[in-house]
Formats: sequence, C-alpha cells, structure tokens
Amino acid sequence: MQALTNKVEVVSRKPMTWWERMYLPAILKGMAITFSHIFKKNPTINYPEKTRPFSPVFRGLQILNRDEEGREKCTACGLCAVACPAEAITMEAAERQPGEEHLYKEEKYAAKYEINMLRCIFCGFCEEACPKDAVYLSETFAPSNFQRKGFIYGKDDLLIPHPVNEPEAFAKARGSRAKNPEGHGNEH
Repeated sequence: MQALTNKVEVVSRKPMTWWERMYLPAILKGMAITFSHIFKKNPTINYPEKTRPFSPVFRGLQILNRDEEGREKCTACGLCAVACPAEAITMEAAERQPGEEHLYKEEKYAAKYEINMLRCIFCGFCEEACPKDAVYLSETFAPSNFQRKGFIYGKDDLLIPHPVNEPEAFAKARGSRAKNPEGHGNEH
C-alpha cells in the first residue's frame, strides 16, 4: 500500500504497562485541568444587572434619525432597501401635506418603513447607502421574542425619540458613538 502523503506516522502497538492500565495518570491529569478552572475568572456576566462592553464598531438595532428640531430625516428614497443584501427593509413613500413641515424635513417621507430583524445581517450597508443620515445602527441589540411577527419592526418602533420633547431618551438612543448631531461620529 502506498501512502498519499509523506506524513505517515507509525502507530505503536506495544502492550500497556501496569501503570498505564490503572489509568491513574490520565485521571490525575484530567482532575488537575478541572481544578485549575476553579481559580480562573468566571466568564459569566449577570445580565441585565451588568452588561459587557461592546466593540466600538458594534452594529445593533436600526434607528431612524430625526434632525435637531425633531423632524424625520428619511425621504423614502429606497437606497437602504436596495443596498440591503438580505432584503430585510420595505418602505412606502408619501408626500408631505401642507402643515406637516414640523414633522418631516423633506417633501417626501416614509409613510411605511419596516425591517425584518430575522433577515437583517447587521452589515451596515443601509447606513452607508443613506444620503440623509436617516438610518443609524445603534449600540442596542434586538431583544428576544417568542413570535416571528415580533421581529418585524415598524416605523414607530425604529424612530428615535424626539430630541426636544425627550432629550434624555434621545441621547440614550443615539449612544456614545454618535457625538455629531449631523453625522454618525464613527467615520474613519
């Protein structure tokens, strides 16, 4: 029989000694490894009392931004939906009516904006494709749910709190990465 590689190792078939047949060295070695873990730091974190630090480039739950006056930035251009490789984003556009200037920044807005978090791969392409900085991947991860429909977030779920009416909730939703109100604060 010819070997396929030059890495042939001959296995020794010599009989085990009396000491090896007792398996005591193998048991003691295994117990030493087990007991050494007692003195190591526990990797478990007691969530939600404590949270582990995330990477500065962590991409979490998607947020729809507002400007400093509280108007929605999204113009329903659809670039985020086109850029999404998982096809997780769907939207419908509508025209701003007279008297709604305080609600929407541009003449077009997203009347319906949904993201299926079961399909989202958190790639950040939606954030990069948006010309108005209306989409932002936050530092929050998607919470668990027991039903599939609970993972489809609508516009009401994704819209960031109003910066004038709820400044504390707005700052918390923006996170520590977003320092600049016009940009994301994490560009290279």
